[in-house]
Parts: sequence; C-alpha cells; structure tokens
Amino acid sequence: MSGDHGASIKNDDTYEALREDGYGKEAAARIANAQANADQSPSRKGGKAARYEDWTKDDLYRRAQELDITGRSDMTKDALIAALRDR
Repeated sequence: MSGDHGASIKNDDTYEALREDGYGKEAAARIANAQANADQSPSRKGGKAARYEDWTKDDLYRRAQELDITGRSDMTKDALIAALRDR
C-alpha cells in the first residue's frame, strides 16, 4: 500500500512505482496524474519527433532553455539528453 502524496498526486501507487523505477519526482507525478485522468492516454505512442540523439546540440540546448533546465550551458550533448529525459 502506498502513502498519500497529497492532492497534487492523483494516483499514489503509480507514482511510487515510477519513482522506484528511477523516474524523477516531476516526471512520475505527470505520468501518474495523466493515468488517473480518463481523458488522457500516456501509454499510447506519441508523435513522430526525432530521437534526442538525432538532434543537434544547439537544438537540445534550445529545448533545455524552453524548459528552464539549470546548468544547461555547461552540459555536453549526452548530459542535455539525460536532463531532457529526466524532465
């Protein structure tokens, strides 16, 4: 049985399972809340965007800037990819 993570987490069991799988707090909360909403389908495959590995470092940097990821100016391409995926 999972703990109560407050009103901001709509599905505590899913949240805890995702955290145990290594997801960050924000990502786990987003996924758990989407799964609790019948109007959303987070397990369904999304758009046709290219893999981050196929993006240029400049494109990755701009996306990190949009998401306000701190420390992005010192990150390598691999670090930017990891930060974007954790976001």
